[in-house]
Amino acid sequence: MNEISKCPKCGGEYVYFDGSLYVCPDCTYEFEEAATSTANNVEVPKDSNGAELLDGDAVTVIKDLKVKGSSMVIKRGTKVKSIRLTENPEEVDCKIDGSSIVLKTCFLKK
Repeated sequence: MNEISKCPKCGGEYVYFDGSLYVCPDCTYEFEEAATSTANNVEVPKDSNGAELLDGDAVTVIKDLKVKGSSMVIKRGTKVKSIRLTENPEEVDCKIDGSSIVLKTCFLKK
């Protein structure tokens, strides 16, 4: 017997299959099994070329970036060492010239 996973909306344990959809009696949310598998998948951060990024990777900036609230500009080709992943898969935390900065992954390459 297949074990039915928890409700992706409220996390309820009493989910049942009604013939075509899974139903949560706690929040009345209806979903397909594919929805539960995608809800459990964690999105992996990727650089501009589609390469997977990991904590501690070294990356290169591919475009001149103006830093908001500062006159600082991060030049294209700047190498950034030891990036740290954030909760948002589209952003990484790093240090450039002693300043802690969050960069979008679409402007980085491995």
